Amino acid sequence: MLKRYLAKLLDHLAPREGLVLLVMAVVVGVATGFAAVFFIRLIDLIQIFFYGGGEKILPALGRLWIILVPVIGGLLVGPIIAKFAVEAKGHGVPEVMQALILRGGRIRPRVAVAKIIASALCIGTGGSAGREGPIVQVGSALGSSVGQWLHLSDERIKNLVACGAAAGIAATFNAPIAGVVFAIEVLLSELQVAVFGNVVVSAVAASIVSRIFLGSRPAFEIPGYVMHSPWEILLYIFLGLLAALVGNLFIRMLYYTEDVFENLAIPLWLKPATGALLLGILAYTYPYLGTISYISSAGMPLGLPLGENYPHIFGSGFVFLEEVLQGRAPFFLIFLLIFLKPLATSFTLGSGNSGGVFAPSLFTGAMLGGTFGYLAMHLFPGLTIEIGAYALVGMAAVFSAAARAPLTSMLIVFEMSNDYRLILPLMAAGMVASTFAQWLHPDSIYSLKLTKRGIRFEQGRDMDIMQTVQVEEVMNKTPITMQSEQSLADLFAAFQETHLGGFPVLNGRNQLYGIVTMQDMERTIQDMERTLHRKDINLKDLRVWDVASPDPVTVFPDEPIWAAIRKMAPRDLARLPVVARSNPKQFVGLISRSDIVRAYNVGLMRKQKEQLAHERSALRKVTGLDFIEIKVEPNCPGSGKRLADMQLPKNTNVVSILRYGTVLVPDGNTRILPGDVITVLCLSSRIESVRKLFICSNTPEP
Repeated sequence: MLKRYLAKLLDHLAPREGLVLLVMAVVVGVATGFAAVFFIRLIDLIQIFFYGGGEKILPALGRLWIILVPVIGGLLVGPIIAKFAVEAKGHGVPEVMQALILRGGRIRPRVAVAKIIASALCIGTGGSAGREGPIVQVGSALGSSVGQWLHLSDERIKNLVACGAAAGIAATFNAPIAGVVFAIEVLLSELQVAVFGNVVVSAVAASIVSRIFLGSRPAFEIPGYVMHSPWEILLYIFLGLLAALVGNLFIRMLYYTEDVFENLAIPLWLKPATGALLLGILAYTYPYLGTISYISSAGMPLGLPLGENYPHIFGSGFVFLEEVLQGRAPFFLIFLLIFLKPLATSFTLGSGNSGGVFAPSLFTGAMLGGTFGYLAMHLFPGLTIEIGAYALVGMAAVFSAAARAPLTSMLIVFEMSNDYRLILPLMAAGMVASTFAQWLHPDSIYSLKLTKRGIRFEQGRDMDIMQTVQVEEVMNKTPITMQSEQSLADLFAAFQETHLGGFPVLNGRNQLYGIVTMQDMERTIQDMERTLHRKDINLKDLRVWDVASPDPVTVFPDEPIWAAIRKMAPRDLARLPVVARSNPKQFVGLISRSDIVRAYNVGLMRKQKEQLAHERSALRKVTGLDFIEIKVEPNCPGSGKRLADMQLPKNTNVVSILRYGTVLVPDGNTRILPGDVITVLCLSSRIESVRKLFICSNTPEP
């Protein structure tokens, strides 16, 4: 009801397009700001409950409590992801990027709710993850929902998605400038003046809300660091090279763990708890490694205001990170955390838990920079080395390497520390880290997930028509199938009747067993004839499983057609079974070469529609005219009349009529019939008047 009212109100008022987007950007920013405040407060409450006295519930457990609590969180998060919104799984930003590429920025509204709750439970119970990924996805979902409610075009929805993402970063880290740059550098990868203005407004609105409720204090209170010698720039450049290695190690560790859990034969809802168990065991055992450097196990855990013995690798780790930035943490501990934090984050997010990778990247970078600062101080005693300065630059460098976003990394550190005096080292280390990391591996921590799904993300834009069409849109959902226990006589009859070249094969539980082709059957019969030295093979004695190829190459419904082509090409496959992502044995359809040809046509039409929308937008800006499409309803004022007899508003022309699949170019004698789809060129202010002539219910066109 609200969606319909808003759409009608917008059509009635007919405001300028720029004003609509500006107002919507403010709305999205404010909504995301409140969502961020709620999200952060919810995390705090969960942490206080479990670590600020919750351990007293079972005092006999002692420090085993830090194993139990993350598992509880995983058991709560798993069903939310499995049953409510699978998009809430993982670190969020790749899902936003996929929506921008494949679905015109359309994200289900329920994702915002699921992501907030799942991520708060994960981080609050100790999951090694950050807040930025969830709130970026939440803000993007809010922006997308607003655009969908108002029936905006794909380009406008994408604009609001970027507004939501920028607002999320701005509100979570109190960093509006970094939020804007993140949305443009990571999500859009292009700068348009109209988009930029709306994104800035949204980020500022979210930041204001955040500062009202959370305060304006910077994330870190640190001394004013400076570069004491020009020669230090060489050390910072070398730190950038090391950051590239660590950033790529982080990426590989995360996605290797994700692959392991993806192939793990346990229910989806149970996987987050399994990863949380590994995280808890790691958190319980790593303090005892301190004895290697004579740090007592009691000194390794970090006491927080909300409780004691809260491991460094839990949550975002920002409290301990500030200790490192002030140069007060022991060398062996921060060296150890260079490897432990990525491992902890991999256990958390790789298992399907919900959170972000932004904060873990910053944390890992600070540990690397602090370790490097310690070593540089001892190797170059003649230089004035400040460990905290190298930790600060390391933060930016590792995030730059992982996300391939040097501008965002530099600005986020500026705004979180409120210190702009290390700009030269930050720029040098960040650019070196990003460039070297790109040379080591082409994908960032965000884009690699898309690449693994077969989505090519180049400079933030879809470079291929086949990217815009998903397998489920063109696949055959009810193909002819064979049962594995059927005889070859049945298979031969099916080939004769259908003239098809192959069939999916299902087992007795209607799960995918394999695929069988005419060539498979002929090859098997010929082999048996040669082996048995006889020509009278009885097809009724053989079963389909004797000739089928088990465990075939498959594709998921939500993958783009480009992924299916890539899988079919190496072996010249003519068809691929489509299986559910949640259960790779559940057969849901079949995609063939003819479906791929149809997908190309669908993608081409979408590209043409998008181009037409751009041209219409340009025409509207220059002349005030707009094209609208209307399906003529029966008994409306214009139905059955000749165009010459209608009282059309001034400067209004019916330019085409689509009737029974044929496009007509009308003249004054052309009669308008019910069911016609007419294209009208008119002033934007006259759209409502034109619709009243052809639509009895006066329902806005989608």
